[in-house]
Amino acid sequence: MKMMRMKIAHDARPQARTLLIATLITLALWFLPYTSFLTYPFRLFVTFIHEGGHALAAVLTGSSVQSLSVAIDTSGLTETLSPQGGFFSRFLISSAGYLGTIAFGALLLWLVRRKVKARVVLVGSALLILGLTVVFGFIAPLANLSLQPFTVLAGVAISAGLLAAAKYAGLRAANFLVGFLAVQCVLNAVFDLKNVLLMSVTSTERTDAMNMADATGVPAIFWSLFWIVIAVLLLSTAMRAYAVSRNSPSQPDLPFEDPLEV
Repeated sequence: MKMMRMKIAHDARPQARTLLIATLITLALWFLPYTSFLTYPFRLFVTFIHEGGHALAAVLTGSSVQSLSVAIDTSGLTETLSPQGGFFSRFLISSAGYLGTIAFGALLLWLVRRKVKARVVLVGSALLILGLTVVFGFIAPLANLSLQPFTVLAGVAISAGLLAAAKYAGLRAANFLVGFLAVQCVLNAVFDLKNVLLMSVTSTERTDAMNMADATGVPAIFWSLFWIVIAVLLLSTAMRAYAVSRNSPSQPDLPFEDPLEV
C-alpha cells in the first residue's frame, strides 16, 4: 500500500513563518527581564477572551451572568448563576475559559488560512471585546452594584486599539497582528492549563478545575488533564487544517506571500 505524503501547502509557508516569528517574539518577551509590559495589552486581550468564553457559555446554557471583570494584574473573574442541578451548564461554563481561548486562537488561524482580510478580523475582534465589556463588564455588574472600572477602561482601550490597527496599520502589520493575537491566545491558554494542572496537585486556590471538582466530586486533576487533552486535539486539528494540504490550494496567495520569480 502506497502512503500519501502530506506537505505544507505552498501558500501556507509565509503564514507559517509569520506564526513562528510571532511565537519566538512572544517567548522572548515572556522570559527576557523588563519586557513584560510589551505583552501586557495582549494578556488583557486573552483574559477578556477567557472570561468571555465563560460568559457566553453561561448564556447559551440558560444561566445568568452577574459580572465579568478583568483585573490590572491580568487575572479575571466571571460570576454566573446556574440552575439547580445544572451539571451540563457548569461543565460548559467551566470548560469554556481555557478551551474557548484556544478555540478562538484556532479560529483566527482558520480565518487567515481562508483568506479573510486581516482588517476584517481585527474589526470583528474589537467588536467582540467591546460587546463583552458593555454587556457583561458594565451593564450586568452595574445592576448588581459590582462594577469594576478597570474592566470597562481596559475593554474600551483594547477595542479602540484594534480598530485603530484595522484602519491605519499596513497590510503586513495587520496580518502579523492577527497571527500574534492567535499565538497569544493559544500559548497563554496552554501555559495556564499547565499551571492549573500543577495547582490541582499542590494548591487549594480556586480554579476552574476546582469548581468542577466541587460540582462533580471528581478530582480537579482529572478536569485539568481532560482539558489539556481536548486542547491538544483542538490545536492539532487547527494546525493541520492551517498548514497541511494534499493538493495545491485553490485560493490565491496572501498579500505577504513570497513574490513569484520572473
